[in-house]
Amino acid sequence: MQLVIGNKNYSSWSMRPWVLLKQAGIAFDEHKIRFDAFTPESSFKTELARVTPTGRVPVLIDGDLTVWDTLAIAEYVAEKFPAKQLWPQETKARARARSVCAEMHAGFGAIRNQFPMNIEASLPEVGQRLLASDAGVRADVDRIIEMWSGLLAAHGGPLLFGDFTIADAYFAPVVMRFRTYGVPVPPAVAGYVARVVELPGVAAWIREALAERDFLDFEEPYRSQA
Repeated sequence: MQLVIGNKNYSSWSMRPWVLLKQAGIAFDEHKIRFDAFTPESSFKTELARVTPTGRVPVLIDGDLTVWDTLAIAEYVAEKFPAKQLWPQETKARARARSVCAEMHAGFGAIRNQFPMNIEASLPEVGQRLLASDAGVRADVDRIIEMWSGLLAAHGGPLLFGDFTIADAYFAPVVMRFRTYGVPVPPAVAGYVARVVELPGVAAWIREALAERDFLDFEEPYRSQA
């Protein structure tokens, strides 16, 4: 299998399936298409058009099959490798995991827009300012803290459903955002954040994101230089 991704420092959507595959020990080849611009004539869009009609990363290529969209990729991988148990095994827990992944997939627009993923940066002053001034950001953060706290309590940790699942891969970019923007969280959630960062798949993504050393002004609403 081949996974087509964008920049590790910025591409939260790419992070999810990459971490899922890496943490689960599923072999794949990485093909990174570096961001240059998102205009139709950009190198990024031109190269990506050869593999997907959506013009977006990530894309999973398995033989003659192309799968796009992070949830579709996660479901395909879970079906292809059932022994990896990427969804919780208990029916109700599995439904809950799918629900929170779908909620992340479709929602949390304020965090996406105001706290773009930027692993290399440390912007706690931006986080403090936006949490104070933006009701949408506060609502998104409160919901995520509520969600994670409830799941950790219900399943006993160390991760959202006990062992590593698609849900943890799906929320890994949110963990990155909380770190970059210094979002204050209660102790149980802080413990979860620390454990996610220490997962081998997540730690590998972070190392490679830091090694990119790309600074793209259109991905940097809060800085003029690294």
